[in-house]
Amino acid sequence: MNYAPVGAAGAGAVQAAAVAVAIKASGGIVELKSEDFIKLLNRADKPLVVTAEGGLFTKTNRYITNYRGMFLYTKSKQPLRLPSGAELVVAEKIWVP
Repeated sequence: MNYAPVGAAGAGAVQAAAVAVAIKASGGIVELKSEDFIKLLNRADKPLVVTAEGGLFTKTNRYITNYRGMFLYTKSKQPLRLPSGAELVVAEKIWVP
């Protein structure tokens, strides 16, 4: 199979399509204030939380979890104090579309 080269306009369309597919695959992601994120974690029984450091100029701690089918995301300059029953997974990167 031969494919024609993709120009700048075509590359933008390909990137937009990739983001749309990622959003559909991940479902809805709700960004919360850190305090609200912790409140919801406290309601869950043994929550699984994925964390990673991110940021270009200022490092932030990023967290994502699933609560009742919704993905909840937050970021904080300081590490969050997670509930004692939380299972923590340290990832290299969290990417939110």
